[in-house]
Amino acid sequence: MGARLWHRIWVTFTSGLISFIAFSPQIWIIWPWYGSTLSVDMLKLLVPFNLLVFMIFWNYRLCIITPPGGVPSGWRPNMTALENMEVKKGSHGPRYCKTCEHYKPPRAHHCRQCKTCVVKLDHHCPWIANCVGFYNQGHFIRFLLYVVMATSYHLGMLGFRVAALTRDYYYEPTVTDVLMLVFNFAACVPVWLCVGMFSMYHLYLASGNSTTIEGWEKDKVATLVRRGKIREIKYPYNIGFLDNIKSVLGPNPLLWLWPQPMRGDGLSYPVNPEAGDSHVQYLWPPQDPTRLPNPPPSYATSSAFVYGNDGFNPSLRPSSGMVRSRHSDGPPIGEAGHEQDDQYSHEGTNSSYSRSSSPEQYMSDYDDDDEPLGVRRGEEYDPSRVRRGSEGFEVRPVQPWLRMEDMGDGDGAGHGHAPTANDTGVR
Repeated sequence: MGARLWHRIWVTFTSGLISFIAFSPQIWIIWPWYGSTLSVDMLKLLVPFNLLVFMIFWNYRLCIITPPGGVPSGWRPNMTALENMEVKKGSHGPRYCKTCEHYKPPRAHHCRQCKTCVVKLDHHCPWIANCVGFYNQGHFIRFLLYVVMATSYHLGMLGFRVAALTRDYYYEPTVTDVLMLVFNFAACVPVWLCVGMFSMYHLYLASGNSTTIEGWEKDKVATLVRRGKIREIKYPYNIGFLDNIKSVLGPNPLLWLWPQPMRGDGLSYPVNPEAGDSHVQYLWPPQDPTRLPNPPPSYATSSAFVYGNDGFNPSLRPSSGMVRSRHSDGPPIGEAGHEQDDQYSHEGTNSSYSRSSSPEQYMSDYDDDDEPLGVRRGEEYDPSRVRRGSEGFEVRPVQPWLRMEDMGDGDGAGHGHAPTANDTGVR
């Protein structure tokens, strides 16, 4: 009930704003300017403007009453392309809406305001109390274009009126003239600027056969490609400038500004042959492979910063904690005397301290380019006593009963005997 009330408020406010900009200058500015009598010159001025206003209301009504397009009950994707189908984050299956409990076609998204999935969803627009989707995207773009044309015409009429007032020194404008000019400029200029920029943006999207959501998706994919996580992929729905516009505004360019229904069902779309076959639409948008659960392991011999055949940096190691939990080469943690040693021990049999980020099967969080602060044995670091923590390198203190070989003399060194007065230097 609350959402429906807000929708009515938005539509009422929008209709009132359009009506004020459209009719107030004709009644309180243009009509008195022409002497409050009907004339041919006034008709030449106002008839085109009222035609534009009529087209605004017509397309605005179509935006509101035209359903944007939903997913048919029982729709299922093409299972022949199941292996290469776009997957939802966190799963390896086709895109599925858990809220609506059905599969989602390509370019379909769930709208939280409308509480349903919409095919080719662009955005939810409160001004029309509806989603902009496959079936009403053309009406929405025409509505924006007619608003821009009508407000431009409106500002032109006001400009002519102001110019006439500056020329007629003998005519003093009334208070009503001044107030209505101020109110109309204040109402029309922001609408002209905002809707003008909004319409140019949507024309740009239509020229690339894209939507607002897909514009965000393309930015995200470009970031993944730039970071080397995925290979470069071509946006599949860009089929050429002219064909892109035709897919939204209609096949006949002469009727692009005339309201007409959309052609198609919104469940499948023509794709660019350079991007692949018709199944490539199920691959968009590609997901971040690092966010998929249990990605298949792969190995590479190239640099760690160049992705291999199956993904980005397939040989990078996870943290040493994960490696120890999966591939522990030492005694079990529960055995006495090993729990603390395992915490500071390095993986594998190589006892040298690793300072390289070269690709290996796994990376360790001990790897670093800085000089560690630890205890040395000759010229080499002792990895059993040094590890890299969250705030720098950590050194485990030496326990006397484990280092007797460094403190004893003669035959008693290294056998774990208790220190004597001669050993410790106590007299």
